[in-house]
Amino acid sequence: MKVQYLGLREYGEVYEAMQEFTETRTPDTTDELWVVEHAPVYTQGQNGKPEHVLNPQNIPIVQVDRGGQVTYHGPGQIVIYTLINFKAKNCGVRALVRAIENAIIATLKDYGITGNGDVSAPGVYVDGRKIAALGLRIRKGSVYHGLSLNVDMDLQPFKGINPCGYQGLEVVQMADLVSHPIEILDVEEKLISHLEYYLAETRLSAN
Repeated sequence: MKVQYLGLREYGEVYEAMQEFTETRTPDTTDELWVVEHAPVYTQGQNGKPEHVLNPQNIPIVQVDRGGQVTYHGPGQIVIYTLINFKAKNCGVRALVRAIENAIIATLKDYGITGNGDVSAPGVYVDGRKIAALGLRIRKGSVYHGLSLNVDMDLQPFKGINPCGYQGLEVVQMADLVSHPIEILDVEEKLISHLEYYLAETRLSAN
């Protein structure tokens, strides 16, 4: 699996690149993880309801083709796009979602944070507060979009929406849950390692 570090990028350009990658990939194309931080943006999923956008102020809203409702991306949040040949894995969507959630949970555990998934609401939570969001799109047998993990960011823009379509859902970040400074590059390294492990395990369990 190839890892691409994109730095801080506008959402739209990366979104278009994901779509192009998926449209043009072949069965021999290597799976990739794209690691990025975004300038402030709200993204609204395919079935997103406009009433979940409460007060966007000057933050742009981009309609996208992933599942799920509205979420926020901004600096200090790790976003990893999982560009995976889903058909080759021969596994269910839930198994893939669970592998990604397990990688996030393992990363949090490295920092002494206990996280959990929720079968009725994809993502990862800490004491009922959402710390990581997840949204995927499957097209032509391949997956794109991916996950976002709140590390050390401005959480205020989440108050402008019902995060992931849940009214009153609290959002939390890693920096507020540890007693020492946290480096986003260190979190990225751990999260990528866990993703590679759990995604490989999903492939093995499917065969």
